[in-house]
Amino acid sequence: MIIVTKNQDKIVLSNLIKTNYIHYGENRVQEAFDKWTNLLSKKSDIKLHLIGRLQSNKAELAFNLFEYIHSLDSEKLANIFSNLENKHKKKLKYFIQVNIGDEPQKGGVKQNDVNNFVDYCKIKLNLDVIGLMCIPPEKLNPEIFFSKISIMNRSLGFTQLSMGMSQDYQLAIKYGSTFVRIGSKIFGDKIIQS
Repeated sequence: MIIVTKNQDKIVLSNLIKTNYIHYGENRVQEAFDKWTNLLSKKSDIKLHLIGRLQSNKAELAFNLFEYIHSLDSEKLANIFSNLENKHKKKLKYFIQVNIGDEPQKGGVKQNDVNNFVDYCKIKLNLDVIGLMCIPPEKLNPEIFFSKISIMNRSLGFTQLSMGMSQDYQLAIKYGSTFVRIGSKIFGDKIIQS
């Protein structure tokens, strides 16, 4: 489970990390940098996950902060991360985001392009791609999409799968998700900002 801490302040984060839980997710790179930089220097075993869409101009900042990127979805980003890894001798773990509902407003690789993109990232760039990630369309039954991405993930030989949020995480786990993103189930709808 990834505890999603977007919009939560540093006091909340400090209390959370006292529980010794280590997997936390953020949607926005700059917000994560502002909140987590000092905390990470005090507790080095924290694993930060970027679960939101990533713009290429924030890729280097993301590279320095996160250990997992759940939204790799373009050759441009893949090339940037490959260059950063080669330069800094540091490896991240990546999930390739698949636009499972073919929604124009969402990021992600088109379903027909997934195999080629996986090969590009893993074989050409030697990125540590560990699985696929998806966010199903909001107003449709997520089970159809979870089933489809689960089959695709297994066909590619991956054992890790990133899908499911507070409202549908149990269904996501049923279809093999190993990383569910839980925020409102923990914090409610209350938004706390620094």
